[in-house]
Amino acid sequence: MFKKSKLLFSILALFVVTLACANPLGSGTAPAAPANVETIVAATFAALTTVPATEAGATPPPATESLLPASVYFLNADGASLTQIYRLETDGVTVTQLTFEPANVDDYDVSQVDGSIVYTSNNQLFTILRDGSNRSMIVDGGVRDPGNPATTVLSNPLWSPDAQTIAFGHKGINLYSVVAGQSTLTLPSKIDSAGFGQMFWPESYSPDGTKLLITIAPVASDGSFSAIYTPGSNTVIEIIDPFGGAGSTCCSFSWSADSASIYTGTAFLSPFTSAGLSRVDTNSGKMEALLTSDELAETFNLATNPFLAPDGQLYFIYANQSGLNNFSINVDLQMVRSAPDGVTGRTVLRPESFSNASGFLWAPDASFLIATTYPAPDVYAGGPAQLYYSDGRPPVSLVPFAMEMKWGP
Repeated sequence: MFKKSKLLFSILALFVVTLACANPLGSGTAPAAPANVETIVAATFAALTTVPATEAGATPPPATESLLPASVYFLNADGASLTQIYRLETDGVTVTQLTFEPANVDDYDVSQVDGSIVYTSNNQLFTILRDGSNRSMIVDGGVRDPGNPATTVLSNPLWSPDAQTIAFGHKGINLYSVVAGQSTLTLPSKIDSAGFGQMFWPESYSPDGTKLLITIAPVASDGSFSAIYTPGSNTVIEIIDPFGGAGSTCCSFSWSADSASIYTGTAFLSPFTSAGLSRVDTNSGKMEALLTSDELAETFNLATNPFLAPDGQLYFIYANQSGLNNFSINVDLQMVRSAPDGVTGRTVLRPESFSNASGFLWAPDASFLIATTYPAPDVYAGGPAQLYYSDGRPPVSLVPFAMEMKWGP
């Protein structure tokens, strides 16, 4: 997710943590964001498209058969250096540009019912059909407060699984009824006249559509934490870590198919996060540690992008590192599979290192993983996308550049 910066010092500290979570596999301390990410990305993409990005042993996708079980949507810069939404078709080759906004597309989501898209641009919320037609602005977030932009930004749109509701962040948690064509602020952020309080925004719908994973970010204070919000009862259950404190699903997470659990992993070394793997009971909010790190002994279990697959096995990216090494990763993170506890039967599935990866997208059955790698120095989002099979077959090159990959229906 793209997180918005604040001018207050404390929220700048929160921004550092969020940037770390968005890019958990970078080396060293959390890097500063480039001054103009879109321009750098556009220039990088132009260079990459002249020579397709193919790592050693990778093969081009087959031209006449379906490589992917569904289309993959992603963000990329267009010729004007503006971020737009694109779709990679199931052949793994054909790419279609879907938005042509005069400002950057910031956040988006894809309906798993019919492929319709909801996205934010210029602090407004839009919807389009699968083919990019029927563009409609459904919410205008107004002008951002220049003195406190994070409190007025419109962000993180999410389709409900049945495509009847769109959740998004704007001064709290909002629910837009597709049938009624009306938006309701159901969980307002709590900010007083002095600028103190808490901001809320949604992160992900549960598979059954009854719950929302949300982020709670204290204003004028350090840190953020996670909670489970149930719109039907308008109740919030804060996630509690194994030590009794506020828990966070930073820096990667996924729901179990039955919506009862959330797996979360962190493979980033920093003073703000603790590397490891955890499981959250979404009914109680209690977080169970599966893989922990011993910071005093400087032994770290680095785990990210866990996915409990239909075969009942847990797939994730993992390595164990000894030594803090100036908060940098000096081991090869690899694709592994284990029992749901993250330990039993843990097996390395591929020899490649994913320590330089910038994004991941698991196949719905975990038969492969699409990963992007950092495309250039000082660019900490997106990159060339490669498909890696879980059974060890050679990787397949996909698009030269992608950010924020999502499955379509």
